Amino acid sequence: MSFNTKFKLSFMMFLEFFIWGGWFVTLGLFLGNNLGTNGAQDAAVFSTQSLGAIIAPFIIGLIADKYFNAERILGILHLIGAVLMYLMYTATDFESFYPYVFAYMVAYMPTLALVNSVSFNQMSNPEKEFGVIRVWGTIGWIVAGLVISLVFAWDSTENAAAGMLKYTFLMTCIASLVLGVYSFMLPKTPPKIAKGEKKSISEILGLDAFTLLKDRNYLVFFLSSVLICIPLAFYYQNASKFFGEIGMTNLTSKMALGQGSEVLFMLLLPIFFGKFGVKKTLLVGMLAWVVRYALFAFGNVGELSFMLLTGIALHGICYDFFFVSGQIYTDSKAGEKFKSAAQGMITLATYGVGMLIGFWVAGWAYDTYEMSDKVHDWKTIWLIPSGIAVLVALIFAVAFKQKKTTPVEA
Repeated sequence: MSFNTKFKLSFMMFLEFFIWGGWFVTLGLFLGNNLGTNGAQDAAVFSTQSLGAIIAPFIIGLIADKYFNAERILGILHLIGAVLMYLMYTATDFESFYPYVFAYMVAYMPTLALVNSVSFNQMSNPEKEFGVIRVWGTIGWIVAGLVISLVFAWDSTENAAAGMLKYTFLMTCIASLVLGVYSFMLPKTPPKIAKGEKKSISEILGLDAFTLLKDRNYLVFFLSSVLICIPLAFYYQNASKFFGEIGMTNLTSKMALGQGSEVLFMLLLPIFFGKFGVKKTLLVGMLAWVVRYALFAFGNVGELSFMLLTGIALHGICYDFFFVSGQIYTDSKAGEKFKSAAQGMITLATYGVGMLIGFWVAGWAYDTYEMSDKVHDWKTIWLIPSGIAVLVALIFAVAFKQKKTTPVEA
């Protein structure tokens, strides 16, 4: 891969995840301070991500693998996203905000699979090359958090209470516009199926990738991906509210510590993946969720603040060793014609079905364990996803059989 191609793909990843990190990390705080939502309404808003992810494979399978270049679809979706993000910035209540965030997630979630498809299409050895490109997405997320917390301080107690977090949507609108235009300059990623080739209904809907589930190990991985995203949803939906409620300062920049660890573990991933194989890599990622939430449950902002910071820093292992490894594993299993659809399918499993369930469970826990007005039993709330992660890890460890082949194969 040439330096020019590496730069283009790296900047694409930077913008893709700057956009997501630029508003999603502080969404929980925004909803409570600006729109006065409860746990059920929070779950409804966060679940739009999952609904978008469920729709995504059908968009990817119908368009990216069959008719149009992936980079062009990526550009169009981000231009649409820029408009919707501006409308979210102008919203003043839950009823007006919800339709815009739902439409935005339908447009944004397919782009997660598209940036992977554009990247993988340029690689001859994804296990070694993908991490170096993908790490720039993590850097983009970190930069977004630093801008919010340290440059503008929109997440400070005073500014958040004053409704300043709405400016995160304006910042993201600008970034989406930039990526929308830039996408048309990316390496060409044409459809894998030739024009004029006959297509079945399952091909048109992008369902061919589901044939991967005939492989027993991949089925175990797929189901584990769904279940482990229930704990993941707790972090996305409740973490900023948790840290804000217990009095953590500069919380967005401190939460960016998790993405900082992602950079380190993204670079270590090819070494670990090559030495220990897919099963152990995925299992370590799942067990990290167990430890992380236990640290949140028993830590505080006083003498045990190191437990909270350690839990945040574990995000690198939690995310890279399971979700990025899963993307690489999926790419190795997919046939050449269905790489985009396969990435869309794993997006459905993780950010779709699993997190849809997880957001509602997290919303239920937030409302159920409210001890008084805006004060919660966070110890119990965090032990729930920790326990779920223990069960998923045990099931995966028993059911997934590592084959004695190359590390990525199983």
